[in-house]
Amino acid sequence: MAEHTSSSITIEAAPADVMGVIADFARYPEWTGEVKEAEVLSTDDQGRAEQVRLVLDAGAIKDDHVLAYTWTGENEVSWSLVKSQMLRSLDGTYALTPLAGGERTEVTYRLAVDVKIPLLGMIKRKAEKVIIDRALAGLKKRVESAPKA
Repeated sequence: MAEHTSSSITIEAAPADVMGVIADFARYPEWTGEVKEAEVLSTDDQGRAEQVRLVLDAGAIKDDHVLAYTWTGENEVSWSLVKSQMLRSLDGTYALTPLAGGERTEVTYRLAVDVKIPLLGMIKRKAEKVIIDRALAGLKKRVESAPKA
């Protein structure tokens, strides 16, 4: 990934529980403010999403785009843009690191976005940071409030 923005958060749950929420695209509209619709278009031989269509409404940015997902082991997923109305590129990664005892997880989210309209690099990085921080906070809240199995 070229120029990107990155941030991390610690979630009080095992990595498998965190990845379970990340991989459950159909429920994104329930916990991410910006995602209004999510539809898995194709899955791999393990049933994990390969292509997902997302409808976003993030105020100034409204978009309908398709992302391709790559799953690396049990603790990492990355994605890249397949098609979009507003974006030129979008590359991201969630990397999960188990912490002491495996009941806590550090989640690192990396994101690089390029829009079709011209934006100053500084404004683009700030927008990426807002997207990352909101996503991590939403993920933490969703995972930690989920009933334990």
